Amino acid sequence: MKYIRFTVEGFEKFGVISGDEIIELQNNFLIDPEEQTGKTYALDEVKILPPVQPGKVIVIGLNYIKHAEEVNMPLPDEPMMFMVSPTAIVGHMDEIAIPYLEHKTDFEAELTIVIGKEAKDVERKKALDYVFGYTIANDVSDRHLQQKDGQFTRAKSFDTFKPLGPVVRTGIDPNHLEIKLIQNGKVKQHSNTRDFVFSVEAIIEQVTKVMTLHPGDIILTGTPSGVDAMQPGDVIEIEIEGIGKLVNHVVEK
Repeated sequence: MKYIRFTVEGFEKFGVISGDEIIELQNNFLIDPEEQTGKTYALDEVKILPPVQPGKVIVIGLNYIKHAEEVNMPLPDEPMMFMVSPTAIVGHMDEIAIPYLEHKTDFEAELTIVIGKEAKDVERKKALDYVFGYTIANDVSDRHLQQKDGQFTRAKSFDTFKPLGPVVRTGIDPNHLEIKLIQNGKVKQHSNTRDFVFSVEAIIEQVTKVMTLHPGDIILTGTPSGVDAMQPGDVIEIEIEGIGKLVNHVVEK
């Protein structure tokens, strides 16, 4: 199933996609993914919102073998995790606003885990029981500030630096998905989550050893090779097999 959060005439709603229509749900799909209101909307008549409003945004670094090779860094022996601000999140077709044009600001296509229930000290073999579904993120990163600070929070937390969406997909195998990023019509990243250093199950196991996760929290699972800079005027499209396409335009702040 593909679940969506959207607005119609200024009212926030939740739904499930069926063809070109949205079937409205009674509640947030994280609470009740099944009860429907009987109302339907055409996809082209709604404003699509980021599918969740997470309390925590956890990001995993260097989780594709070829990306680690690309940046000439050794493979980590455990998931390299850090956190960024939830206020950086924007949705499908929203703008990415770059504050410093003199800085190198990169795109990073990432499969994103959406947590479905409270998770703490989760065993790897049970990890997928705590996942509601999966969505797409662009982990936009200011490399100048990342190098200057020696850590990632400021470089990755500017407002608009975490496009997310357009839907949350359930019922797919997260460790065998094609992932692709297209910049202005040119494919720049193209890989498969089979290239993960750490599986989704391993990531959840390690993250929940550190912190308790709640429904709606998200984990970005790392980016493939091919990371590159963006400029105002760019159109960035990220496609992940089984989920769909996240599209954003780049502007100067």
